Amino acid sequence: MSAAPASPVPGDSTDAAARARGGLPGEPAVRVPRLLEAVRSVGSGLELHSKLDRICETAAELTGARYAAIGVVAEGGEGLADFVHHGVDEETVRRIGRRPDGHKGLLGALIRDPDPVRLANLADDPRCCGFPAGHPPMHSFLGVPIRVQGEIFGNLYLAEKRGGGTFDDDDLDMVRVLATEAGIAVGNARLYEAAQQRERWIDGSVAVTTALLAGGDAEDALQTVAEQARRLSGSAAGIVLLPVEEGGLEVVAVASDHPSKELGVVVPPESELVVELRDGKPVFLADASADPRMRADLTRDYGPVMMLPLQSDGRVLGALLTPRSREGRQFTETERTLATRFASQAALALMMAETQRDRERLAVYEDRDRIARDLHDLVIQRLFATGMMLESAQRRSNVPEVRRGVGRAVDELDITIQEIRTAIFALRQDPAEMPSGLRTRVLREINTAAVPLGFQPGHRFTGPVDTLVGELAGKNLIAALREALSNAFRHAGASRIEVSVDADVLLPDGRPGVRLAVADNGVGIPEGGRRSGLKNLERRAESLGGASWHGPGIGADGGGATVVWQVPH
Repeated sequence: MSAAPASPVPGDSTDAAARARGGLPGEPAVRVPRLLEAVRSVGSGLELHSKLDRICETAAELTGARYAAIGVVAEGGEGLADFVHHGVDEETVRRIGRRPDGHKGLLGALIRDPDPVRLANLADDPRCCGFPAGHPPMHSFLGVPIRVQGEIFGNLYLAEKRGGGTFDDDDLDMVRVLATEAGIAVGNARLYEAAQQRERWIDGSVAVTTALLAGGDAEDALQTVAEQARRLSGSAAGIVLLPVEEGGLEVVAVASDHPSKELGVVVPPESELVVELRDGKPVFLADASADPRMRADLTRDYGPVMMLPLQSDGRVLGALLTPRSREGRQFTETERTLATRFASQAALALMMAETQRDRERLAVYEDRDRIARDLHDLVIQRLFATGMMLESAQRRSNVPEVRRGVGRAVDELDITIQEIRTAIFALRQDPAEMPSGLRTRVLREINTAAVPLGFQPGHRFTGPVDTLVGELAGKNLIAALREALSNAFRHAGASRIEVSVDADVLLPDGRPGVRLAVADNGVGIPEGGRRSGLKNLERRAESLGGASWHGPGIGADGGGATVVWQVPH
């Protein structure tokens, strides 16, 4: 079979509409009611993607085409941003793999030259570059542009006329009318969707700010940023990265449907992408899995990615990544603009969180200084005076048992004074100057928590904690301990807390691990209460291949709660 001329087909949409009103050649008035019903159907509703589905289905029904599709042209006219199809089942779609991108072949030619094209056999057209493996055979073809307010929105493709025939003039006329009405309907849908989209992004920014102002900790705020960014951008994940001392960026929050292994990954400072982000420049990747600048462990399952600096007042606090799946469509210019504004708002929220943490840290330091002064000026002096009184009584006593007993009491007082002096030294020492072993970091968190709690939590270590537990597991254990102590302070109303760290445990799969348990005698965990803290613990443990759960506490009859968090070494 030879191809019909691929040049623009004579006639315009005005002629087609007139023929539709007066009857179509070859089939007078028989197909007109179907066309009018199709126009009415296409014009109903405002959701864009469902409208495109309806246009494909309607065009296929009117022309007797086995397959129909709409290629939505990307902003800027380079390739296709979306591809909506009808007639190909999901199993075949999975077999084919990537959807057409419109960069080459006949679909690319129709983007560059958006005029109607009718072919008797696709394979005979020199612009056709063949089909991928698993693609169903297609011969006859009809392509018509869809214009929205004078601009090309995309092209409507029809293929494989049922019965083995070719698309005729009547088919072309009907599809032209349908494409004209579709352009009007799509224009309205795009305006509506753009307004809805802006409203969603504004609501997401408000949710991030509200989460921070509600008194949530920094990790809650970062997780909220990741979750909102993922939801609003329609991405497979939302990832927040913050700078590390070495100059790179570390993944500190991940929102996705599956347990994430990205948490804790550090992108080195020599990465080109890190340099651009830390300079405050957004980066947009068409296919992260194929970009050599990206780390494979971060992007092996992703396609289009927005990488946005979290920047406010000229200061870059981190970065926000919103990757889509490999089959996902490219981000539009509108989505990029809205996401960039959201990232700026999130950066402002992070600056507020940092200011709030600085205030809280200053309050803790002031309390530590006051406690240290009181211990030195009051408690030690009184203990010292008591010891001198006991020594004097010991010298005056003639009873050996009394002298020995008083001597033991004096020795205990000396030991107590030394312990208090050690505590005073620790209170007056900057936490940043203290040793960085895991045991020391756990004790530091416990001592810091003692100030708002009003009492000192107990602690117990099992096994060589400092040597067995790796840096990543240790860093996340400290974050989990901070979360658990914070929950106990804010919600439990406890008067006793016990912290244990066991480096000798075996996980259910037989791997060696470390277990953190924080038990209290408070009110317990109410049913249906706020569980964001517990979810954070579960998410953090699962990202490292571990688990977290809670059970009865150490109060009377099992009152209170015990939070358990364990991961591999």
